[in-house]
Amino acid sequence: MRLVNFECDGERCLGALEGETVVDLSDSGLPNDTIDLIAQWDRAKTEHAVGQGPRLPVAGVRLLAPILPRKNIVAVGRNYRDHAREFSESGFDASEKQMIPEHPVIFTKAPTSVIGPDESIVLANDPTGTTDYEGEMAVVIGRTARNVSLDDAPDHVFGWTIVNDVTARELQKRHVQWFVGKSPDTFCPIGPVITTVDELPDIGSSWLRTTVNGELRQEVRISDLIFDVPTLIATLSSVLTLEPGDVIATGTGQGVGIGFDPPRYLESGDMVEISIDGIGTLRNPVT
Repeated sequence: MRLVNFECDGERCLGALEGETVVDLSDSGLPNDTIDLIAQWDRAKTEHAVGQGPRLPVAGVRLLAPILPRKNIVAVGRNYRDHAREFSESGFDASEKQMIPEHPVIFTKAPTSVIGPDESIVLANDPTGTTDYEGEMAVVIGRTARNVSLDDAPDHVFGWTIVNDVTARELQKRHVQWFVGKSPDTFCPIGPVITTVDELPDIGSSWLRTTVNGELRQEVRISDLIFDVPTLIATLSSVLTLEPGDVIATGTGQGVGIGFDPPRYLESGDMVEISIDGIGTLRNPVT
């Protein structure tokens, strides 16, 4: 199942994407908020609602972020080896202790940074003019997780989505801890869907590709993560409680703007598209 949020009569409504149609679930009796739906997940009831709901052509629907996190988005830095090297060599990681980390590098992004598909990444929110893209696969937590083992961690995954971990590089470097540089408004596009784990059980076989104005910049296999999804869930849940609807962005691959010489930061008029097999394409203009 591929869950979406879309605009209907000026409100945020829950839906499911099936081919070229969006099934409207807003009057199905299901919770209309994605996080509430996840917390009360009933597959049979949801599948029944999808079978009965009215269908709208996706071309005529404005898709929104498929989830509005109520807490900070958890994110992982330098989680692909080639990107860890290019980031280290860029000189922008003021907190670096080793090029390839021995443990997951964890930071967060403010939920106020979230936008949806086709919404604009606003450069004016970065006063330093060093705005960069980072295409990432993100995990959506489905069940409360505390002190979860590696073997049990996959049972706590609800599904997968795409995050663009947009970053103000100079702010990231200046403040050492990355929160400020990662959290400007509009700097966390999410979407276009949440694909449930049963539909895409082997996320590791999927490829992530990022293009800017149609030029391929990033192409990585999810299985190349240094710290895989079970490791991230086990590590985080050993010290904090993960709750239904929490989002974990798992890291980006080689090919970000600062990896070029000179850096290729985003400019007004650019179009960033991030695709992951089995999820879709997250598309955002830059203004």
